[in-house]
Amino acid sequence: MVSKNTILDALRKVYDPEIPVNLVDLGLIYDTTIEDGKVDITMTLTATACPMHTVISQNVKKAVEALDGVSEAEVNIVWEPRWNPAMISPEGRTAMGME
Repeated sequence: MVSKNTILDALRKVYDPEIPVNLVDLGLIYDTTIEDGKVDITMTLTATACPMHTVISQNVKKAVEALDGVSEAEVNIVWEPRWNPAMISPEGRTAMGME
């Protein structure tokens, strides 16, 4: 059975093409739920007009659906709470030269 940690590990391999930090460390992944092999990912983007939103969503879906025990993944983009740089993890801050 797939776990939330396994999903987050997979999502640490997915990047915003314009920012050299993975989506988890950017603070863009808000929640994941797992039920009978179906995974729902609730996430946001750094900006509402992000030109790469489709590519990012597709990459998230592919990364999660590649996991053993996942039959389907659905990506839900939300705008509340609004993302801000304070959501970046310490690892993400280091990678971006913010610390």
